[in-house]
Amino acid sequence: MNKYGQLIGFIALFSLISCSEGRLYEEFHPFNSSIWAETDSVVFDLSKVESLEGKSLIGIRFNENYPFSNCYVRIILKDSSQSILSNKLLNVPIFDSKAGQPLGEGFGNTYTKYDTLPLSFSKETKEVLLVQYMRKPELEGIEAVGLKILKP
Repeated sequence: MNKYGQLIGFIALFSLISCSEGRLYEEFHPFNSSIWAETDSVVFDLSKVESLEGKSLIGIRFNENYPFSNCYVRIILKDSSQSILSNKLLNVPIFDSKAGQPLGEGFGNTYTKYDTLPLSFSKETKEVLLVQYMRKPELEGIEAVGLKILKP
């Protein structure tokens, strides 16, 4: 391997390591055929996460086939006995409602929009459940949804 290849490899490795330092947890759940059905509940297991004290974000990965400007998501927090600790409805803007431009960052025709969760996790929180709440059986254009918890 030449010197330039080694340098590029070192820079790529360093950038991967430095990117992961700011978060406690991050996971995305993809959907087949870019369709989020109302029966597809997404579950994030937080039982192994040591600390939940940071800022929490929901991430929605979507493409230009998504037909609405927003996405309503029900966020349910559960403890280890499956008791509901919190149940909130969140409106996540996906496209600018006036200009029609996608919000968030993207590559090609796929974008990811992060939004702050309007609730805080407690030590008892062991599971986060996300359910699409658009009152449509299938949401086309949603490729994945995720949860990110940043270090405080």
